[in-house]
Amino acid sequence: MVAHLNAPSTQRHWAPVIRAFEKALGKDRVVRRKEELLVYECDGLASYRQRPPVVVLPKTTEQVAAAIKICNQFDVPFVPRGAGTGLSGGALPVEDAVLIVTATMNKILTVDYDNQRVVVQPGVINNWVTQAVSGAGFYYAPDPSSQSVCSVGGNVAENSGGVHCLKYGVTTNHVLGVKLVLPEGEIVEIGGAVGEQPGYDLIGLLVGSEGTLGIVTEITLRILKAPESINVLLADFTSVEAAGAAVSDVISAGIVPAGMEMMDNFSLNAVEDVVKTECYPRDAEAILLIEIDGLPSEVATCRDRITTLCKKNGARQVTVAAAPAERLRLWKGRKAAFAAMGKLSPDYYVQDGVIPRTQLPYVLQEIAALGEQHGYRVANVFHAGDGNLHPLILFNNRIPGQLEAVEELGGDILKLCVQVGGSISGEHGIGADKRCYMPDMFSATDLETMQWVRTSWNPKGLANPTKIFPTPRTCGEAARATLPPKLTEGDRF
Repeated sequence: MVAHLNAPSTQRHWAPVIRAFEKALGKDRVVRRKEELLVYECDGLASYRQRPPVVVLPKTTEQVAAAIKICNQFDVPFVPRGAGTGLSGGALPVEDAVLIVTATMNKILTVDYDNQRVVVQPGVINNWVTQAVSGAGFYYAPDPSSQSVCSVGGNVAENSGGVHCLKYGVTTNHVLGVKLVLPEGEIVEIGGAVGEQPGYDLIGLLVGSEGTLGIVTEITLRILKAPESINVLLADFTSVEAAGAAVSDVISAGIVPAGMEMMDNFSLNAVEDVVKTECYPRDAEAILLIEIDGLPSEVATCRDRITTLCKKNGARQVTVAAAPAERLRLWKGRKAAFAAMGKLSPDYYVQDGVIPRTQLPYVLQEIAALGEQHGYRVANVFHAGDGNLHPLILFNNRIPGQLEAVEELGGDILKLCVQVGGSISGEHGIGADKRCYMPDMFSATDLETMQWVRTSWNPKGLANPTKIFPTPRTCGEAARATLPPKLTEGDRF
């Protein structure tokens, strides 16, 4: 069972809008048949769907600008979309709004090794960047678990992180400049070829703005030189709390691993069933994957200190992978963890909260208690090093009422994160899913100030409306209002 938003409004006369799009972009770049529009009903938050009235597929910055100007001309809202892998409903279509999809803008435009930067279009897949520069000994650090399918434009919109965000930072730390089409169709360039530009940090404002301030059409990224030495440690524990305590001790010791990931027993067994890494101990209550990189002597020293700290906190065994193939095998399981949940449950609802690392043992205990209280299993797989939790609540969407129940449980987990001094999002964004929890983290004055900033960029409110900020009907209420009508032959434009 999937909750649907209202069907596209029949009050707006779409024919002149579609003709304008076809004239500006070409008929092959305008999707209008209802059966083809079904592909764009949702993003990675697949529990909620809204069929867009029309989708446009621009190929250039100028075509994006033309599409946005048409939206302004007809006062039509628009929703930007990349690969559609987001998990918070940021690219969920809005009733009576055009979907502007940048997936076909997928070229790597320039590579500059001397200055360690590349320029890409927003539809370039995250992992393509590293593949393009790895032959010269470089890589692109932000690596979400969906990096083989998610686009750089979407990463910019959500400020995505990944395994290596602990040491190297999230997307905003690797974006030097962008070419942006503003919500009224003006093309501007922000930032540049070097970091630390004088003036306001507009890149910091844009990255993570979820398409509410415009559509990015070119991105200048920082690439890094590959480290000389890399080790990945696998430590297994008899309790999740002990693994959490080990994380705190490692960071407290002044060690900053490239990545530090945790998986509980639910997660690691699902991964072994699907990926068959044959390296995760199935009887462990939790495992830590810890990557350290740098000079060989630095890696050796950190490896020994981390091993000692893990064993001090009750690790049964700590194994080390140094060869590239062995490291890849360890990370392959972690990267497949979300997909592997299908072995445990027909559906899962994933949340994305952040907590101080020192609160890990307590919060993990509380999440387990909340799961028992609500009657749902919660699998934990997350970026432990920076306290970015991804609890996966297992449920069956075909059973009436379960979606609403797990949403409530997810909300309780987010509120717990805020109570211990954390945040309601680390990298998945707010989108449509978490907007109703914004008041739990921000005061009314904070939210009003944010809206002023948004309005200064987006004066008509056409760019990705209803996202991020709470409205009187959010968090599933509007989503469950009505079901869409059945598709008929007369529905075609």
